[in-house]
Amino acid sequence: MSNVIDEPGGEDVVAKAKRERAEKRGPFGRFALFIRQVLNELSKVVTPTRRELITYTLVVLVFVIIMMAIVSGLDIVFGSLVNFLFGTGNLGAGG
Repeated sequence: MSNVIDEPGGEDVVAKAKRERAEKRGPFGRFALFIRQVLNELSKVVTPTRRELITYTLVVLVFVIIMMAIVSGLDIVFGSLVNFLFGTGNLGAGG
């Protein structure tokens, strides 16, 4: 029975990163490595379709509106309660 290690990329990513980190690089070399890594990560980004973008936007807007309503309702309730306890003594919104 042989020990087979499955390496999908051909080279171990961690070993490659450690080797690159071990090499002494000047400021321009480090900057070039950073740019290469950024471009590599950007190539993995999947942009949403127009329909997905509209759906995500609407979900966020609805969520924000619901949260604004909850916070506003709590603000009115607690404001009325504080006004009742320390203010004029009536449970109205007026001062």
